[in-house]
This record gives sequence, structure tokens and C-alpha cells, in this order.
Amino acid sequence: MQSVRLPHTAIVVGAGVVGTACALNLQLRGVQTRLVDPVSVRRAASWGNAGHIAVEQVEPLASLATLCSVPRRLFWRGGALSLPLRDIGAWAPFALRMTAASGPARHARGRAALSPLLATAVEAWRRLLAEAGADDLLREQGHFVVWESAASATAGRAAWRRADIGTAKLRDVTAEEMQTLQKLVKRPLAGGTRFFGSAQIADLGEMAEALTRRFEQVGGRQVRARADAVQIDGGASLRLQGGEVLEADALVVAAGVGSARLLEPLGYRVPIIAERGYHIQSEGEAWPLDLPPVVFEDRSLIVTRFRSGLRAASFVEFGREDSPPDPRKWARLRDHARALGLPFAEGTSEWMGARPTLPDYLPAIGRSRRANNLFYAFGHQHLGLTLAATTGETIAAMVMGEAPQIDPASFDIERFGKIT
Repeated sequence: MQSVRLPHTAIVVGAGVVGTACALNLQLRGVQTRLVDPVSVRRAASWGNAGHIAVEQVEPLASLATLCSVPRRLFWRGGALSLPLRDIGAWAPFALRMTAASGPARHARGRAALSPLLATAVEAWRRLLAEAGADDLLREQGHFVVWESAASATAGRAAWRRADIGTAKLRDVTAEEMQTLQKLVKRPLAGGTRFFGSAQIADLGEMAEALTRRFEQVGGRQVRARADAVQIDGGASLRLQGGEVLEADALVVAAGVGSARLLEPLGYRVPIIAERGYHIQSEGEAWPLDLPPVVFEDRSLIVTRFRSGLRAASFVEFGREDSPPDPRKWARLRDHARALGLPFAEGTSEWMGARPTLPDYLPAIGRSRRANNLFYAFGHQHLGLTLAATTGETIAAMVMGEAPQIDPASFDIERFGKIT
């Protein structure tokens, strides 16, 4: 770790859950921090996900097993994987890079990198939510995975028992648990597994408000503006749309998919894609408030009861962040809800958002070699919520010139090379 003078000011670009966690951790360290984001409405994947702290997902999705499963997972065959023809220019190059990253050696290195990061996730969330006065938002009850056929139950159990699930543990559901789950759905369930060690955020909206409120209480400032460019002239500064330039002792790029737009002009290769997900949400009063998330694995569907309602989420749609949503995805979610007998009325709300995903399914967390005061934290794919708190602690430590709890070497963005 290079020695740096103690920073007094910081700018964080991106007010998703990762950026917010970075900003709050810096402000708590006494670094006067501005959090830059153009919108106040929370539409990003940070706030539209299933609320699942997925510490069991140690094995990167860039794998030979994932590639082999593609044909049966395609949307037109009833699966959750969508490759829109309109966006082939975005997902075809990404698919080639993902294929290259899916070999056994790279997959093993990715698993070794994610494992210690995920091992710190729940404890980091305990600290962050305690600081925000919102300890009750972390539910540490694990989650369920269920199957609707004997064949898929047998295969699913075997696959999870073979998988590296890190600090999580699993067992078959008890007869009492199966009875509880079966009462909630009209389709017969053939089997299930209960995971322990994973967790859930009780309500994402409340979490966002708690973290933002605490950030402002301790002196942080939100700047509603679009980041136009990162400029390097000795150190890094941020130019806003309209021309205003913000300077600080540390500049953190945590803008999700938009991070590529800011970093590629500096010579970084950032092969990120918008991996879009969809959800529907209803009041869900018929679903127990204290029931952990339930994954209907045959349908690639996760159902989560938040304080604000019941949410069903699914789909992996590779494309461009600004492409219009596909209404067929919401229709499919409603079909799943009807088939299972879930309490979703026709008036349910709809959401679509983009997960920022890099081809090896590892995040980019590190410090730039272009400018001593430039840092980055993005590309967390399905693990943005899971890893937000520990990423915030990692970035704060790096900014302060300290050794972080985890080694960030595997998450260096320069692993993808440079633009010549």
C-alpha cells in the first residue's frame, strides 16, 4: 500500500447502495464527503433487488457449468436468461469475454477471491446498520430453496451440496417448514433446502433512508448532478455536466454501469454490461412477514417479504442500460405468481433495473495507478447489496492509507488490460 497524506475531503460518484456505503464510511472517518448522483428516485438495482445477503454465492457465475446451462435457461424456452437481438452489439462481446473467463483455472481464482470478501459481508452489514441506528433491518434467518418436481429436487440438492457455499450452511427442510411453505403455494412442492448464514434486509426503502439520513447527520452532503468526466491533472477531479469542476483529496467512482463512461477515457478497459432484472411487488399481506426469502429454483424466481410488501424477482437480461424494458418479463412474473398461487393482484407495481456485471463476475475495487487520489468500486453483479457494506469499509481503509480487511488485488480493474 502506497503511503498517502491523510485525506480531508472526498467525492463519491454514484448513490446506489455501494456508493452510499462508501460515502458513509468515509464520512464516519472524518473525511468531508460529497455524494454525487443526478437522481433522487431510487430506481437502480441497489433498491430493486430481492434484499438477499447472498453469502452462499461464492462460486462466480463465469463458469463452464453456467455456459453449459445456457440453452435450457433461454427466455424463449421458458427460462430466465434473455439475450435481446436489439442489444447483440452489447452482449455478444461480453459473452466472448465471459467464456474466456469461465475456464477452470480462472473460475478457481475467482472463487478464491470472492470467498474472503463474502465472509465479511454480514458482519460489515451489522456494523453499518448499527451505525445508522437501523439494526432491526438485518434479518439473519437464512433462506429457503424449493423445487416442484422430484427430479429437480434430487438434482438441486446434489448441486448445492457439491457447491462451495462459503460461510453458509444448509440442510433439508423439516416437515414443519415444508408444511408452512406448502400452505403458501398451490403447486405441490417436492423438496426444499434451508440455508443458514445468509441474511435479508427487512426493507430496502427503509435501509436507503437510514443510510442517507445518517450520512447527512454526520456532515455528508448530497450533490444532485450528473458526473460528466473524471479529469487528471496531477490528481483526479470531477467535472459535472454544465462544466463545474469538483476537487477533493479522494475521488471514488461507484457509478455502476456508468463507471465505464468515466474510466474508459482515462485508458481503462471496462467491459461492463447492464445485466437487467425485473420484479413485481404487491402488499402481500397473506405472506408471513417473518418468513425468510424463498427461491423457487425451477423458475429462477425469488420471493421476498419486505415490510413494504411482497416482491417476486427474476431474469438475467443482457443488454444496454438505456434500452426500454420488456413487458413480457413482467407478464412472465405474473404467470409464475398465478401458477404458484402467490398473492399478487393485477395492480402490482413493476420495476426493472441494471446490475453492473463484469465478464469474470468479480467486482472492481481498487486504487487507480493514473492518479493517487482516484479509487473505484463497481461491477458487483448480483452481489451489490451483499457486498456493499464490506466494500464501503474496504474503500474507506484504502483512502485512509490503511491495509483493508481483504486483499483487493484480485479486483483490480487493470486485470482487463488497458485501451491502447
